[in-house]
Amino acid sequence: MRDDIRLALPSKGRLEIETVEFLAACGLGVHKPNPRQYEARIPALPGLRALLQRPGDIVVGVRQGSLDFGVTGLDMVAEKRGAGEEIVIIHDALGFGQCRLTLAVPEEWQEVGSMADLAARQKELADGRDGLRVATKFPNLTAAFLAEKGIEPVTLIDAEGTLEVAPAIGYADLIADLVSTGTTLRDNRLRPLPDGVILHSQTVLIANRKAVQERPEALAIARKMLEYIEARQRGQAHYAVFANMRGESAEAIAAQMFAHTNLGGLQGPTIAPVFHPQANGQRWFAVTIVVRQDQLNEAIADLRSIGGSGVVVTPVTYIFEEEPARYRELLKTLA
Repeated sequence: MRDDIRLALPSKGRLEIETVEFLAACGLGVHKPNPRQYEARIPALPGLRALLQRPGDIVVGVRQGSLDFGVTGLDMVAEKRGAGEEIVIIHDALGFGQCRLTLAVPEEWQEVGSMADLAARQKELADGRDGLRVATKFPNLTAAFLAEKGIEPVTLIDAEGTLEVAPAIGYADLIADLVSTGTTLRDNRLRPLPDGVILHSQTVLIANRKAVQERPEALAIARKMLEYIEARQRGQAHYAVFANMRGESAEAIAAQMFAHTNLGGLQGPTIAPVFHPQANGQRWFAVTIVVRQDQLNEAIADLRSIGGSGVVVTPVTYIFEEEPARYRELLKTLA
């Protein structure tokens, strides 16, 4: 039995950089003294060991229990999680690493523009060999998708290198690969099928079910990670707006603000008296509201229309709720 708590992070490439940047923005900065080391620490989570591993190995480690938590792509989770329930996805949308696993055919297959066309092409190739040859790093997901579409038999070619060259050099007819912008496919004369998307993916946070069920210290780490992540994501979508207003009372100003739908804020405005030696008998109040990003321009205009002046807008870093929504969902899942 281990007495430590382990979180695995991607060990290389863009996903490693984006993960470290994301955690730092959430207040969970990763400290790695030596860039060649594969172990790090997160000062905000002193009871946690951070290990850097390949995305696929992270899923296997969490499934087997050698890791308690992991940050990796949903594509890898779906491919390698297995048939059991050892893995729990505790945050399904970290907001980076977006891509899609999709089928792509050679450009010269002009008659193949849909999955139905691909099924027809498969029948043509079924005579004399085992149907379509599909090169992919995701054989489980690809096989299940093709079977669902009635495209059988197929030969899945497990390839760890560059897939895009497979049709050109002849060891596969088409590929199933991760696509973000599609530039690499176009450069290699491949074309994604519009209805050939196997999975939409982004980075997720996963946990070993047994760890968070049976170890209170692991569940506490899960709550703290979710709290900081959700607070950061909620804060990014909001702005704090400050303004000064003249009025008879805080209640009177509040009534004016509630007459405008954009000035209610998250839980109503905060209104406090302003003490100024040169107020000349007038009563001034400081008003604070937190508004969604898409409401910002309208909120500023509404504030100014009822006498708001000296309007100041600042980004919100975190918005903490009483309890993270995804933590509540995790407790329901474990129950």
